[in-house]
Amino acid sequence: MKTKNEWMQSVYLPATQKFPERKYNFKNLSDLDPEPIYTADDLGDWDPGRDLGYPGEFPYTRGVQSSVYRGKLWTMRMFAGFGSAEQTNERFHALLKAGQTGLSTAFDLPTLMGYDSDHPFSKGEVGKCGVAVSSLADMEILFQGIDPEQVTTSMTINSPANAIWAMYIANAQKQGKDLTKIGGTIQNDILKEFIAQKEFIYPPAPSVKLVIDTFEWGPRVVPRWNFISVSGYHIREAGATGVQELAFTLADGFHYVEKALERGLDIDEFAPRISFFWDIHNDFFEEIAKLRAARRIWARQMRDRYGAKNPRSWMLRTHSQTAGVSLPAQQPLNNISRVAIQALAAVLGGTQSLHTDAYDEALALPTEEAATIALRTQQIIAFETGVAGVIDPLAGSYYVEKLTGDIEAAALGYIEQIRNMGGVEAGIDNGFFQLEMAEAAYRYQREVETGDRIIVGVNDFVQDAVEVPIQLIDPEVERVQEARLAQVRRERDPVRAEAALAALRDAAVTGANTMPAFLECAHAYTTLGEQMDTLKRVYGEYVEPVLV
Repeated sequence: MKTKNEWMQSVYLPATQKFPERKYNFKNLSDLDPEPIYTADDLGDWDPGRDLGYPGEFPYTRGVQSSVYRGKLWTMRMFAGFGSAEQTNERFHALLKAGQTGLSTAFDLPTLMGYDSDHPFSKGEVGKCGVAVSSLADMEILFQGIDPEQVTTSMTINSPANAIWAMYIANAQKQGKDLTKIGGTIQNDILKEFIAQKEFIYPPAPSVKLVIDTFEWGPRVVPRWNFISVSGYHIREAGATGVQELAFTLADGFHYVEKALERGLDIDEFAPRISFFWDIHNDFFEEIAKLRAARRIWARQMRDRYGAKNPRSWMLRTHSQTAGVSLPAQQPLNNISRVAIQALAAVLGGTQSLHTDAYDEALALPTEEAATIALRTQQIIAFETGVAGVIDPLAGSYYVEKLTGDIEAAALGYIEQIRNMGGVEAGIDNGFFQLEMAEAAYRYQREVETGDRIIVGVNDFVQDAVEVPIQLIDPEVERVQEARLAQVRRERDPVRAEAALAALRDAAVTGANTMPAFLECAHAYTTLGEQMDTLKRVYGEYVEPVLV
């Protein structure tokens, strides 16, 4: 049999004389340039025993579960949240009835920034990009009729994560539920806020301290809960490449591990409840390889660098979401195809949980019809394509294995660079992440504008605009929220509320774990804004430096 080089010289190159390669940018989104063909010659010292293994076994390249989807399909978890707690509760029930197997909660901007719905800064934003939650009263309505022991819930919240999580737990306690049986995920990844999404409140050090409070408290009180979802999604949406997303996200995860170890926590107690969240973009094989490389890097670093002994600590478990940033407003129905391809990549990459974006998300919050189509996309992949019947069916592919290794090596190079500069917080301070992402985003945008990268319906195959129905949020939601907040403040026990806030302040001042105080604040019906303002007086507020 010819070697690859012999075939290239004797067959491929002569063929290109007659049929030249298309003048197209074949590079993937991480600027890695694929060769025309891959063979065993490209794998070098690749060792299937060392680098691939079996599903459910170190280094977990093929998945963290032995049976993968033959045993249990991925959780189909659609992102939902808009308007009032009543409206989102209705959407939750509709999605569960349609076959969704887990809930994923979007909060509005005031909630994400730690403001009550009646704060002056909240005007015009209440309920617009998610559901408004200002106190336990909202949380009670939001999850009315939903059993937290039967349905797992993910909540996308970061700076106020401790407070929102405490409200969810308090609601379960009021229902008489066993906290050892409730499951879900709180995003709680504050580092990526400084890197990408910018929804921070306090400076990095006390913000990370609040995260580690959940690492310490969570496994002992709510052992089935993932108390962090280290999130590459927002980093990718802010302009990072796939390699940057992988590297920066894993660096964040390792930073949390190091801070937890500095506190004296047992790595094998907290590490099994760390989860991850990835963006699945358009480059099909890059996304598959990214998830495989992520599992391998995490497993090796957790075992060999940080000394974890429990195999569960080596397992990178993940939720994935199709790339909202890849869905243009032009010809929005084309986004149904994009989402289907991205979702298939997530499944072939071995995700444990998946959200598929609705085609209309570039225009507004999804309509119920658009959200249902997105859910049906997952169900078609699960039950009609056959891909869930074979575990890691692309394993052994020359291209997939070479690309997995290339992405792993590139990500490890970034991680070592971050460690050498003093870690993630140092990288935030010196603007490293912002500058790297800005350069990547600029390069991508230039490729689109020059036509080097084709986006169907945007810079080629353009047609007249197509009107699709969009969902609008009734301004009445703001009045409803203000009235509920006024009622909460009027009817709660003022002595208990004041004492709860004082205890939260004291925990912050002394450096104690804040979660017990947050839980009491929830039960006392103190508002989210009151809790965040209490901590602002201790920690201060973060102002991002201007990069010159």
